Amino acid sequence: MNPLSPLPLQYEFSRHATPRAEIDSGARLVIDSEDALSGQLRKPEDRRDKKAMPWSNPVNGPIVVRGAKPGDALAVHIESIEPLIGQCATYTGAPRMLTEWLGPDCPPGTRICPIRDGVIEWSDKVSIPYAPMLGCLGTAPDWGVPSTGPAGNHGGNLDLIEVCPGNTVYLPVFVPGGYLYLGDAHAAQGHGELSATALEMPARTTIRVDLIPGANLPSPRIESPTELMAVAVALPLERAIVESYAKLILWLEADYGWNRWESYDLLTQVGQISIGYYTTGAVAAKVAKKYILR
Repeated sequence: MNPLSPLPLQYEFSRHATPRAEIDSGARLVIDSEDALSGQLRKPEDRRDKKAMPWSNPVNGPIVVRGAKPGDALAVHIESIEPLIGQCATYTGAPRMLTEWLGPDCPPGTRICPIRDGVIEWSDKVSIPYAPMLGCLGTAPDWGVPSTGPAGNHGGNLDLIEVCPGNTVYLPVFVPGGYLYLGDAHAAQGHGELSATALEMPARTTIRVDLIPGANLPSPRIESPTELMAVAVALPLERAIVESYAKLILWLEADYGWNRWESYDLLTQVGQISIGYYTTGAVAAKVAKKYILR
């Protein structure tokens, strides 16, 4: 299967773009993507140049799913994410909100990290397990054209570590064909993506896409072999936390027969949250399936 080329780079989730591929439900695709830094950091002496490229997070797409219509959902099964050039890159840039405590004199901090045998060589003394994920995954809204900077009910720049191999991401369809995009692969990332730059890498991603008619999802959902996760995007962050839990409660009520107030109580005791890049307000509320399937 020939992979989709990452070129030309796309920086919007647009329903107006020319489709890169058209597929039927159940199709498998191999998709190449450039890193979030548009390939500017390949060597330790390289610097992020926002004058040359002011945008971040190029994505590949759109991919049109035949028969998809507004109100449906796309189930994106992430099968694998592999590094294209055997390395990833990050930089400290500016510490943004942290300048209140750390000061503004942050060094460029370019760091090029080889990826070998499932390990990221962050330094001579520190290794990090290779844990790939997609920072950006989404469909095109039917109003406006969001960039690949923010997140929203269409998905977008979620930066949630659970958008990873072995998991399925459910995305609302707003326009005929869905117009699916993905990119911004990370070799690894911590919760909150503190410096706004994870271990960014060009990647080859294999997905399978199923069409779910009439799903009427309010926002993305994620399912792993052991957990259910509802996603909300809002600021301030505490609103995203409670909204994601509310969406999870309503999901358990609608699809699993749980009373909403029992769910509310249960999630108070066993629920967990995952936070994407802290300024976008993307939160996934999670519950283990062992508590729900009864």
